[in-house]
Amino acid sequence: MVSGRTMEAAVPLITSYSNRRREVQAFDDTKAGVKGLVDAGLGKVPEIFIHPPHTLYKTSYDKCSEFSIPVIDLERLDKDLVTRQGIVETVRYASETFGFFQVANHGIPVNVLEEMLQSVSRFFDQDTEVRRQFYTRDYSKKVVYNSNYDLFRAPAADWRDTLSCFMAPSPPTPEELPAPYRDIQMEYAKQMMKLALTLFELLSEALGLDANHLNDMECAKGLTSICNYYPPCPQPELTQGATPHTDNGFLTILLQDQIGGLQIRHRGHWIDVPPLTGTLIVNVGGLLQLITNDQFKSVMHRVVANNIGPRVSVACFFSTAMMPSTKLYGPIKELVSEDNPPKYRETTVKELASHSFSEGFDKEAPLLAFRL
Repeated sequence: MVSGRTMEAAVPLITSYSNRRREVQAFDDTKAGVKGLVDAGLGKVPEIFIHPPHTLYKTSYDKCSEFSIPVIDLERLDKDLVTRQGIVETVRYASETFGFFQVANHGIPVNVLEEMLQSVSRFFDQDTEVRRQFYTRDYSKKVVYNSNYDLFRAPAADWRDTLSCFMAPSPPTPEELPAPYRDIQMEYAKQMMKLALTLFELLSEALGLDANHLNDMECAKGLTSICNYYPPCPQPELTQGATPHTDNGFLTILLQDQIGGLQIRHRGHWIDVPPLTGTLIVNVGGLLQLITNDQFKSVMHRVVANNIGPRVSVACFFSTAMMPSTKLYGPIKELVSEDNPPKYRETTVKELASHSFSEGFDKEAPLLAFRL
């Protein structure tokens, strides 16, 4: 039983298996994640984490400045109608062109952002035995810690551990949350919900709709907080922090530390999304692309592995995927016409999320199954 061994004993056991399934199971049984491998002093990337060379796309450094995503200052949002309309227009351009933008002066104090990142580090810095009590692959639980949600299906694992918390509409009790970030997570979720309402107003106006349209559709009703921990990698050129993917919710708000590594796919190039102190990254999810009938784009993005780390990020996904609901979502009727007919069939949030989950993390076009 691998889980009863020390990580030092588990590492040679993992690398001795020829069958990938057994190697993956051995790794998962340690319940120590990628951080456990690093803590054990592992000098090489285990085979289950090695990605085929052709999938490790090169960064287009010469395009990073040319294609840099917009940074939107929200401080003057309510100054006057002209200023607000300028912000709305930038949100529209970014959502149609990049699928990503950054927001500054969003109302969340920098010290709250920093404390959130530090609390994630505190969780992963705990002894393995303490972390193990939260380790599970049962996603019906409100608090889930593990490494690679698609570990047993993906062709290659990513160099990443994750702590997930389902914070809305039915949040866990404070006692259910890990102690190192219990208080800040509750506060951070409240701040994120407030910001999301504002962002969905701007996105609604960018679509030419009433400001309350997307909020009335309950786009901000569900919130899952995904705390990612990317340990330093001894051979970052062989693996990835996060395989290229798109998000399946309505919207994602991301907080990343100063190490960087997030990249988006734009016009056939991988370009950096550099860390900017105090800003938050916003990206369109698959459900928002579906209900806007492809006006807003959910684009591929990834995280490259690094040997500096650990890198920490907190992604807030706005989706009700964990709720059993029969509510159907299809292209918004005000956005379709004879010249622009619906491109997607109606679906529930849970159906789209379940499809994406079953297909795996690295599918480029999870919405294809829902196209008319």
